[in-house]
Amino acid sequence: MSSPLLRGQRWADVRLHRGALWTGLGIVVLAAVVTGYLRWATHAFPEPTGACTSDGSCDTFLGFTSARDLLYTFMKHYSQGMLLIPVLIGAFVAGPVIAREMESGTHKLAWTQSVSPARWLLSKLTVFAVVSVSGGLALMAAFWLGRSGTGAVWNLGWADRGVYESVGPALIAYCLLGIMVGALVGLLVRRTLVALVAGGLVTGLVLLVMGNVRWQLFPVKTVSGPASGTITGYTMRDVPVDSLIMDTGVHNAAGERFVAGQCSQGQMDHFPCPSDTKITGWYADVHPHSHFWYVQFIETGIVLALTAVAAYAAFRVLRRRSA
Repeated sequence: MSSPLLRGQRWADVRLHRGALWTGLGIVVLAAVVTGYLRWATHAFPEPTGACTSDGSCDTFLGFTSARDLLYTFMKHYSQGMLLIPVLIGAFVAGPVIAREMESGTHKLAWTQSVSPARWLLSKLTVFAVVSVSGGLALMAAFWLGRSGTGAVWNLGWADRGVYESVGPALIAYCLLGIMVGALVGLLVRRTLVALVAGGLVTGLVLLVMGNVRWQLFPVKTVSGPASGTITGYTMRDVPVDSLIMDTGVHNAAGERFVAGQCSQGQMDHFPCPSDTKITGWYADVHPHSHFWYVQFIETGIVLALTAVAAYAAFRVLRRRSA
C-alpha cells in the first residue's frame, strides 16, 4: 500500500476494480495449480491405470485412460481459452473501467481532484497494462509447462490456433491491444453495456483477421521433387518435419501447378487444368518450424502498431470531450 506505484489515482483504480483483479489472480493461480498437478501426474502415473475386467469396467485416472490423456485434453481447452483473454480484457476496459465512469459522471469528480483527464486515463491504462501483461506471462508459463508433458499429439502443434498465441509474444501484444481498444470504445460509446460488447467484438475481430492472414506475412518455403510416375500418385519427400503445409500438388513439364486428382480423365471439365496434364513432379509450399518466430515478431509488431494507434485515438477523443 505504501508503494509509490499505488498512490493517488492508481490506488483508487485498484480499489475500485479489486473484485475483477482478485478474480483474475484467482484464475491465474488455479490454472497454474491444475497444470502443475497434471504435469506431475504424468510422471507419477505414466501408463493407463489398469486393465479392463471381464465385466467391461476399466480403471481410469479421473475418468481418463491416463494422466497424460487428461493433461492433453486440459491443455487443448486451455489453449482455446487463451484466445478469450484479450477479448475479455477489451470488453472489461471498455465497459466497467471507462464507459461506466463516463456514463455515471464520476470521472468529473476525479478531474476536480487535481487529476487531469489525460492523467486519469493514463492511470487506468497503466494499471491494467501491468496486470494484463503479468497475468498473461504467468498463463503462458503454465501453458509451456503443461504442453511439454503431453508428448507428440495432434491439435497442440505450434501452428494451431490458441497454441500459437500461447507460446509467443503475440498474446501480450493482443492483451495491450484489448486495453487500448477498450479505452477508445469506452470513450466513444460512454454506455457500459454497449461499450462492453463493442470492446470485446472489436478486439475479437482483430484476433480473427490476424489469425487468418498471419501465414501470409512471411514467404513460404517451396520444396519439390520428381513424380512417382503414375497419373494420380506422387510421393512427397524432403518436406521438413513438423511443417505447416500451405499448398501442395503436382506440376507438368512447363511448371504449371495443378491437383492431380482433379485433372484426371473425366474431371477436367469441372476444374481449371493446364493443357498438358502429364505429371513431372510434385511441390509443397510450407512454413517450417523455423518460421515460427519470424511470424510471431512480425505479427506482434503489427498488433503493437495498432495498439499505438488506438492509444493515440483514445487520448485525442478524451481531449476533445474534456475541452
